[in-house]
Amino acid sequence: MDALSLLPQHHQKEYDSRYRIVQIAAQRAKQLVRGGEPYGASKFSKDTSKAIEEVLNGQVPYLIGQEAKDAIRAAKRLNERPIDPALYAQPDENAQEIKKELSVYIDDTAQHLGTVIGPEE
Repeated sequence: MDALSLLPQHHQKEYDSRYRIVQIAAQRAKQLVRGGEPYGASKFSKDTSKAIEEVLNGQVPYLIGQEAKDAIRAAKRLNERPIDPALYAQPDENAQEIKKELSVYIDDTAQHLGTVIGPEE
């Protein structure tokens, strides 16, 4: 059975392919699984079935083309957090202690290569 034939008549022109229906339903199911609220009462108990029902009833808004790309960029900008320069300004105390301890074992500077230790007087 063709998925497009399952759509109510007034929504058949809204979806241009079965692939788009699947993509929208998958994204909507992900929202529902993550705690999103259903758009209305459903006779189904599983989130994927609820998502498909919502899509087929035309309740799920979506964007395509340049509008979708712009919306994705805007969402990414909202999720970006500026990096606090104070985090890079002060090294961690543990890192300083480790560096100090390692410098005793790994000291390959030129000043130690030419010294000869003689017997103590």
